[in-house]
Parts: sequence; C-alpha cells; structure tokens
Amino acid sequence: MQFNWTVTDEAISIKKFLAQRDISHRLFAQLKATTGALTVNGHSADPQIALGVGDEVTVILPPEPSDPNVPISHEPLELIDETANDLVVAKPAGLTVVPGPSNRTDTLVNRVKGRLADENATFMVPHILTRLDRDTSGLVLVAKHRLANSWYSQQATAGTLQKRYLAVVSGILADDHGLIDRPLRRANDGFNQIVSPDGKPAQTEYWVRQRGTAVTLVEVQLHTGRTHQIRAHFAAIGHPLLGDALYGGPLDQIDRQALHAYDLRFRDPLTDSERTYELPLPDDLQHLI
Repeated sequence: MQFNWTVTDEAISIKKFLAQRDISHRLFAQLKATTGALTVNGHSADPQIALGVGDEVTVILPPEPSDPNVPISHEPLELIDETANDLVVAKPAGLTVVPGPSNRTDTLVNRVKGRLADENATFMVPHILTRLDRDTSGLVLVAKHRLANSWYSQQATAGTLQKRYLAVVSGILADDHGLIDRPLRRANDGFNQIVSPDGKPAQTEYWVRQRGTAVTLVEVQLHTGRTHQIRAHFAAIGHPLLGDALYGGPLDQIDRQALHAYDLRFRDPLTDSERTYELPLPDDLQHLI
C-alpha cells in the first residue's frame, strides 16, 4: 500500500513533514528501518534530508500478514462503513472485542479478519481504535493497517477522535448536566475500579436526555479513558447502570450493563473531512425507557 504527498514548505525535515500527516514517531522509526519504505522523488530517502517545495514523498507500507494464533471467524459482522484504510462496525452486546483466554476464536477481531480474508487483503492485522467492554454495544473504529492506526491514535491523543455514549442509570439525576471528576484505580480484591485519592485522574461529563419514574437516560462523553470509567463513576455517585452486576446496578430489567457507544466522529486524514456516525439504541435499551 502506497501513499504520496507533495511538499509545499521550504526546508522541512522528512520526520517533521510526516509528523504533520499524523505519522507517529514509532511508525517513522519502523519505516526508516524498512528498505524502500520511504522515498523522495522516487529514490530511497535519507532521514536527515531537508525537503524542498515540490518534492514528492512516498510511504510504502509492507504487508501485515495474518497471525496464525488469531483464527478467522465468518460469524456475522455488522458493517456501518468501510474505506481502504478503516472499518466502522456495530458491536453487539456480549461479543468480546479482542481474543483472550475465555474466547480466542470468535471475537470482533476474529470477525474483522474474516472480512479482510474475504477481500483477499494483504493487511490482515485489525487495529482496534475504540475498544468496548464485552457487554457494551455500539460503534467501533478499526484501522486496516499500521498507518491508519497511527493516524487515528494521534487523533485520540489530541482529543479530535470523539465518541459519546448513551447509558440508562438507576434513580433520578437531579442536574441536567454534570461532570464527575474523581480518580479511579483497580480495587485490591477484584476487577472493578474504585474512586481513590491514589487513582488516576478521570473525568466523565454527562447530559440528561430523559427521566423516567426510577431511571435516567444520560448522554456521556469521556475526557479520560480509564477502565470501566462510566460504570465506576455513576456507581460512585449512587446511580449505577442498570444491569451492571459488577457495580451494584439493578438486575431485574436487563441482563447486561445498559451502555451503548452511539456516536463516533473523527477526521479523515486523506480527505481532511469529518466523518460522523450515529447508531440508535438497541432494542434491549429502548425497552428500558
């Protein structure tokens, strides 16, 4: 796979030029170490070269072969959008995102590999950008190669790749808008996260979308990306998510945490346009409200 750019600035280093195109330091180091992966005007590039106006910079990505330890699955994959560089998919609740000890054969990664195999792709390593818990439904962005992974990882770090959630929490939230700003760390005796002064900073912003008789539908945006952040934060303020057994949520109306990644937006680095996706609430969450 090949990408080409024309230089428009005087005397810029190739490293800085590629950094402006969201190529990370790590990927730049990999490209430098790969013969023929970086060229200027058709010739192998010296990483120390100063580029001039009109120079043509080419990045040639070597194929990413399939990992034999990650099987291909042809179970259904709900595709929302696809380009040469990425996929946006809808993950159902109950499906694990990446292979692990409990499931190595049919996760979201295995199903994306099935899609890539059907396309006879030479890049067979799915790069998950927006991971979700097994029992959280919603939109997931998957990069098809390491350069796209670098693009979107840089955006995630800069805060320009954004995702929002819808959650149904127990009880009635009094404020229409709020920010939960409490540090989180893993509990000493379990897998759950707890609020603790020695935890990592964590901020969760929310807006009330609808109030019921004993539940509240909230829209949520994370300003940090801690494990179980939404679930732990709402439990900490006395409003655990419905169906969330780990954090003390009511279990009589739904058999998984009532959390859905419904909104995803990011910049396409090749077209410089914003891509925006919304995924309606699944039926089990619709019934709660």
